Amino acid sequence: MDTLKEERWQADRDLFVARAGELGADVEVLSANSNDTRQLADVEALCRTEAEAFGLSVDFRQTNAEHEMVEWIQQGRTGLAGMVINPAAFSYAAYPVLDALKMVECPVVEVHISNIHRREEAWRKDTIMTAAVTGVIAGLGIAGYGLAVRYIAGEQRG
Repeated sequence: MDTLKEERWQADRDLFVARAGELGADVEVLSANSNDTRQLADVEALCRTEAEAFGLSVDFRQTNAEHEMVEWIQQGRTGLAGMVINPAAFSYAAYPVLDALKMVECPVVEVHISNIHRREEAWRKDTIMTAAVTGVIAGLGIAGYGLAVRYIAGEQRG
């Protein structure tokens, strides 16, 4: 994964999309809890297409390192149109990610490809990130990312 960008995001025109969870070279299933076999590149393309329709650009990143996610969120704390985050396994105990999200000044939409509320293990049905995000989209496959981008674009328009 690339290191943090040196330049700042363009105020109110950029959208940060981040996905937690380990993925191989775009060949693994996006979610172990879903039958969706599309690749990470499909999610990125969807986000870019939706954002461009509203004149927004996307900085799309993926990591399985909690500290890296925290750094990215802190970098975009102010000035962004919005953030879309799929915290994956960070949902349950990544308090540094939660604390970073609490300081963000733009809309933040949490996206899960699968419906987390239908999971068998009770502890996997809840996400601590809901304490900091604007809204949650779960169970709609990768379409949830597009819906999140549209919501943020709508918030930009007022």
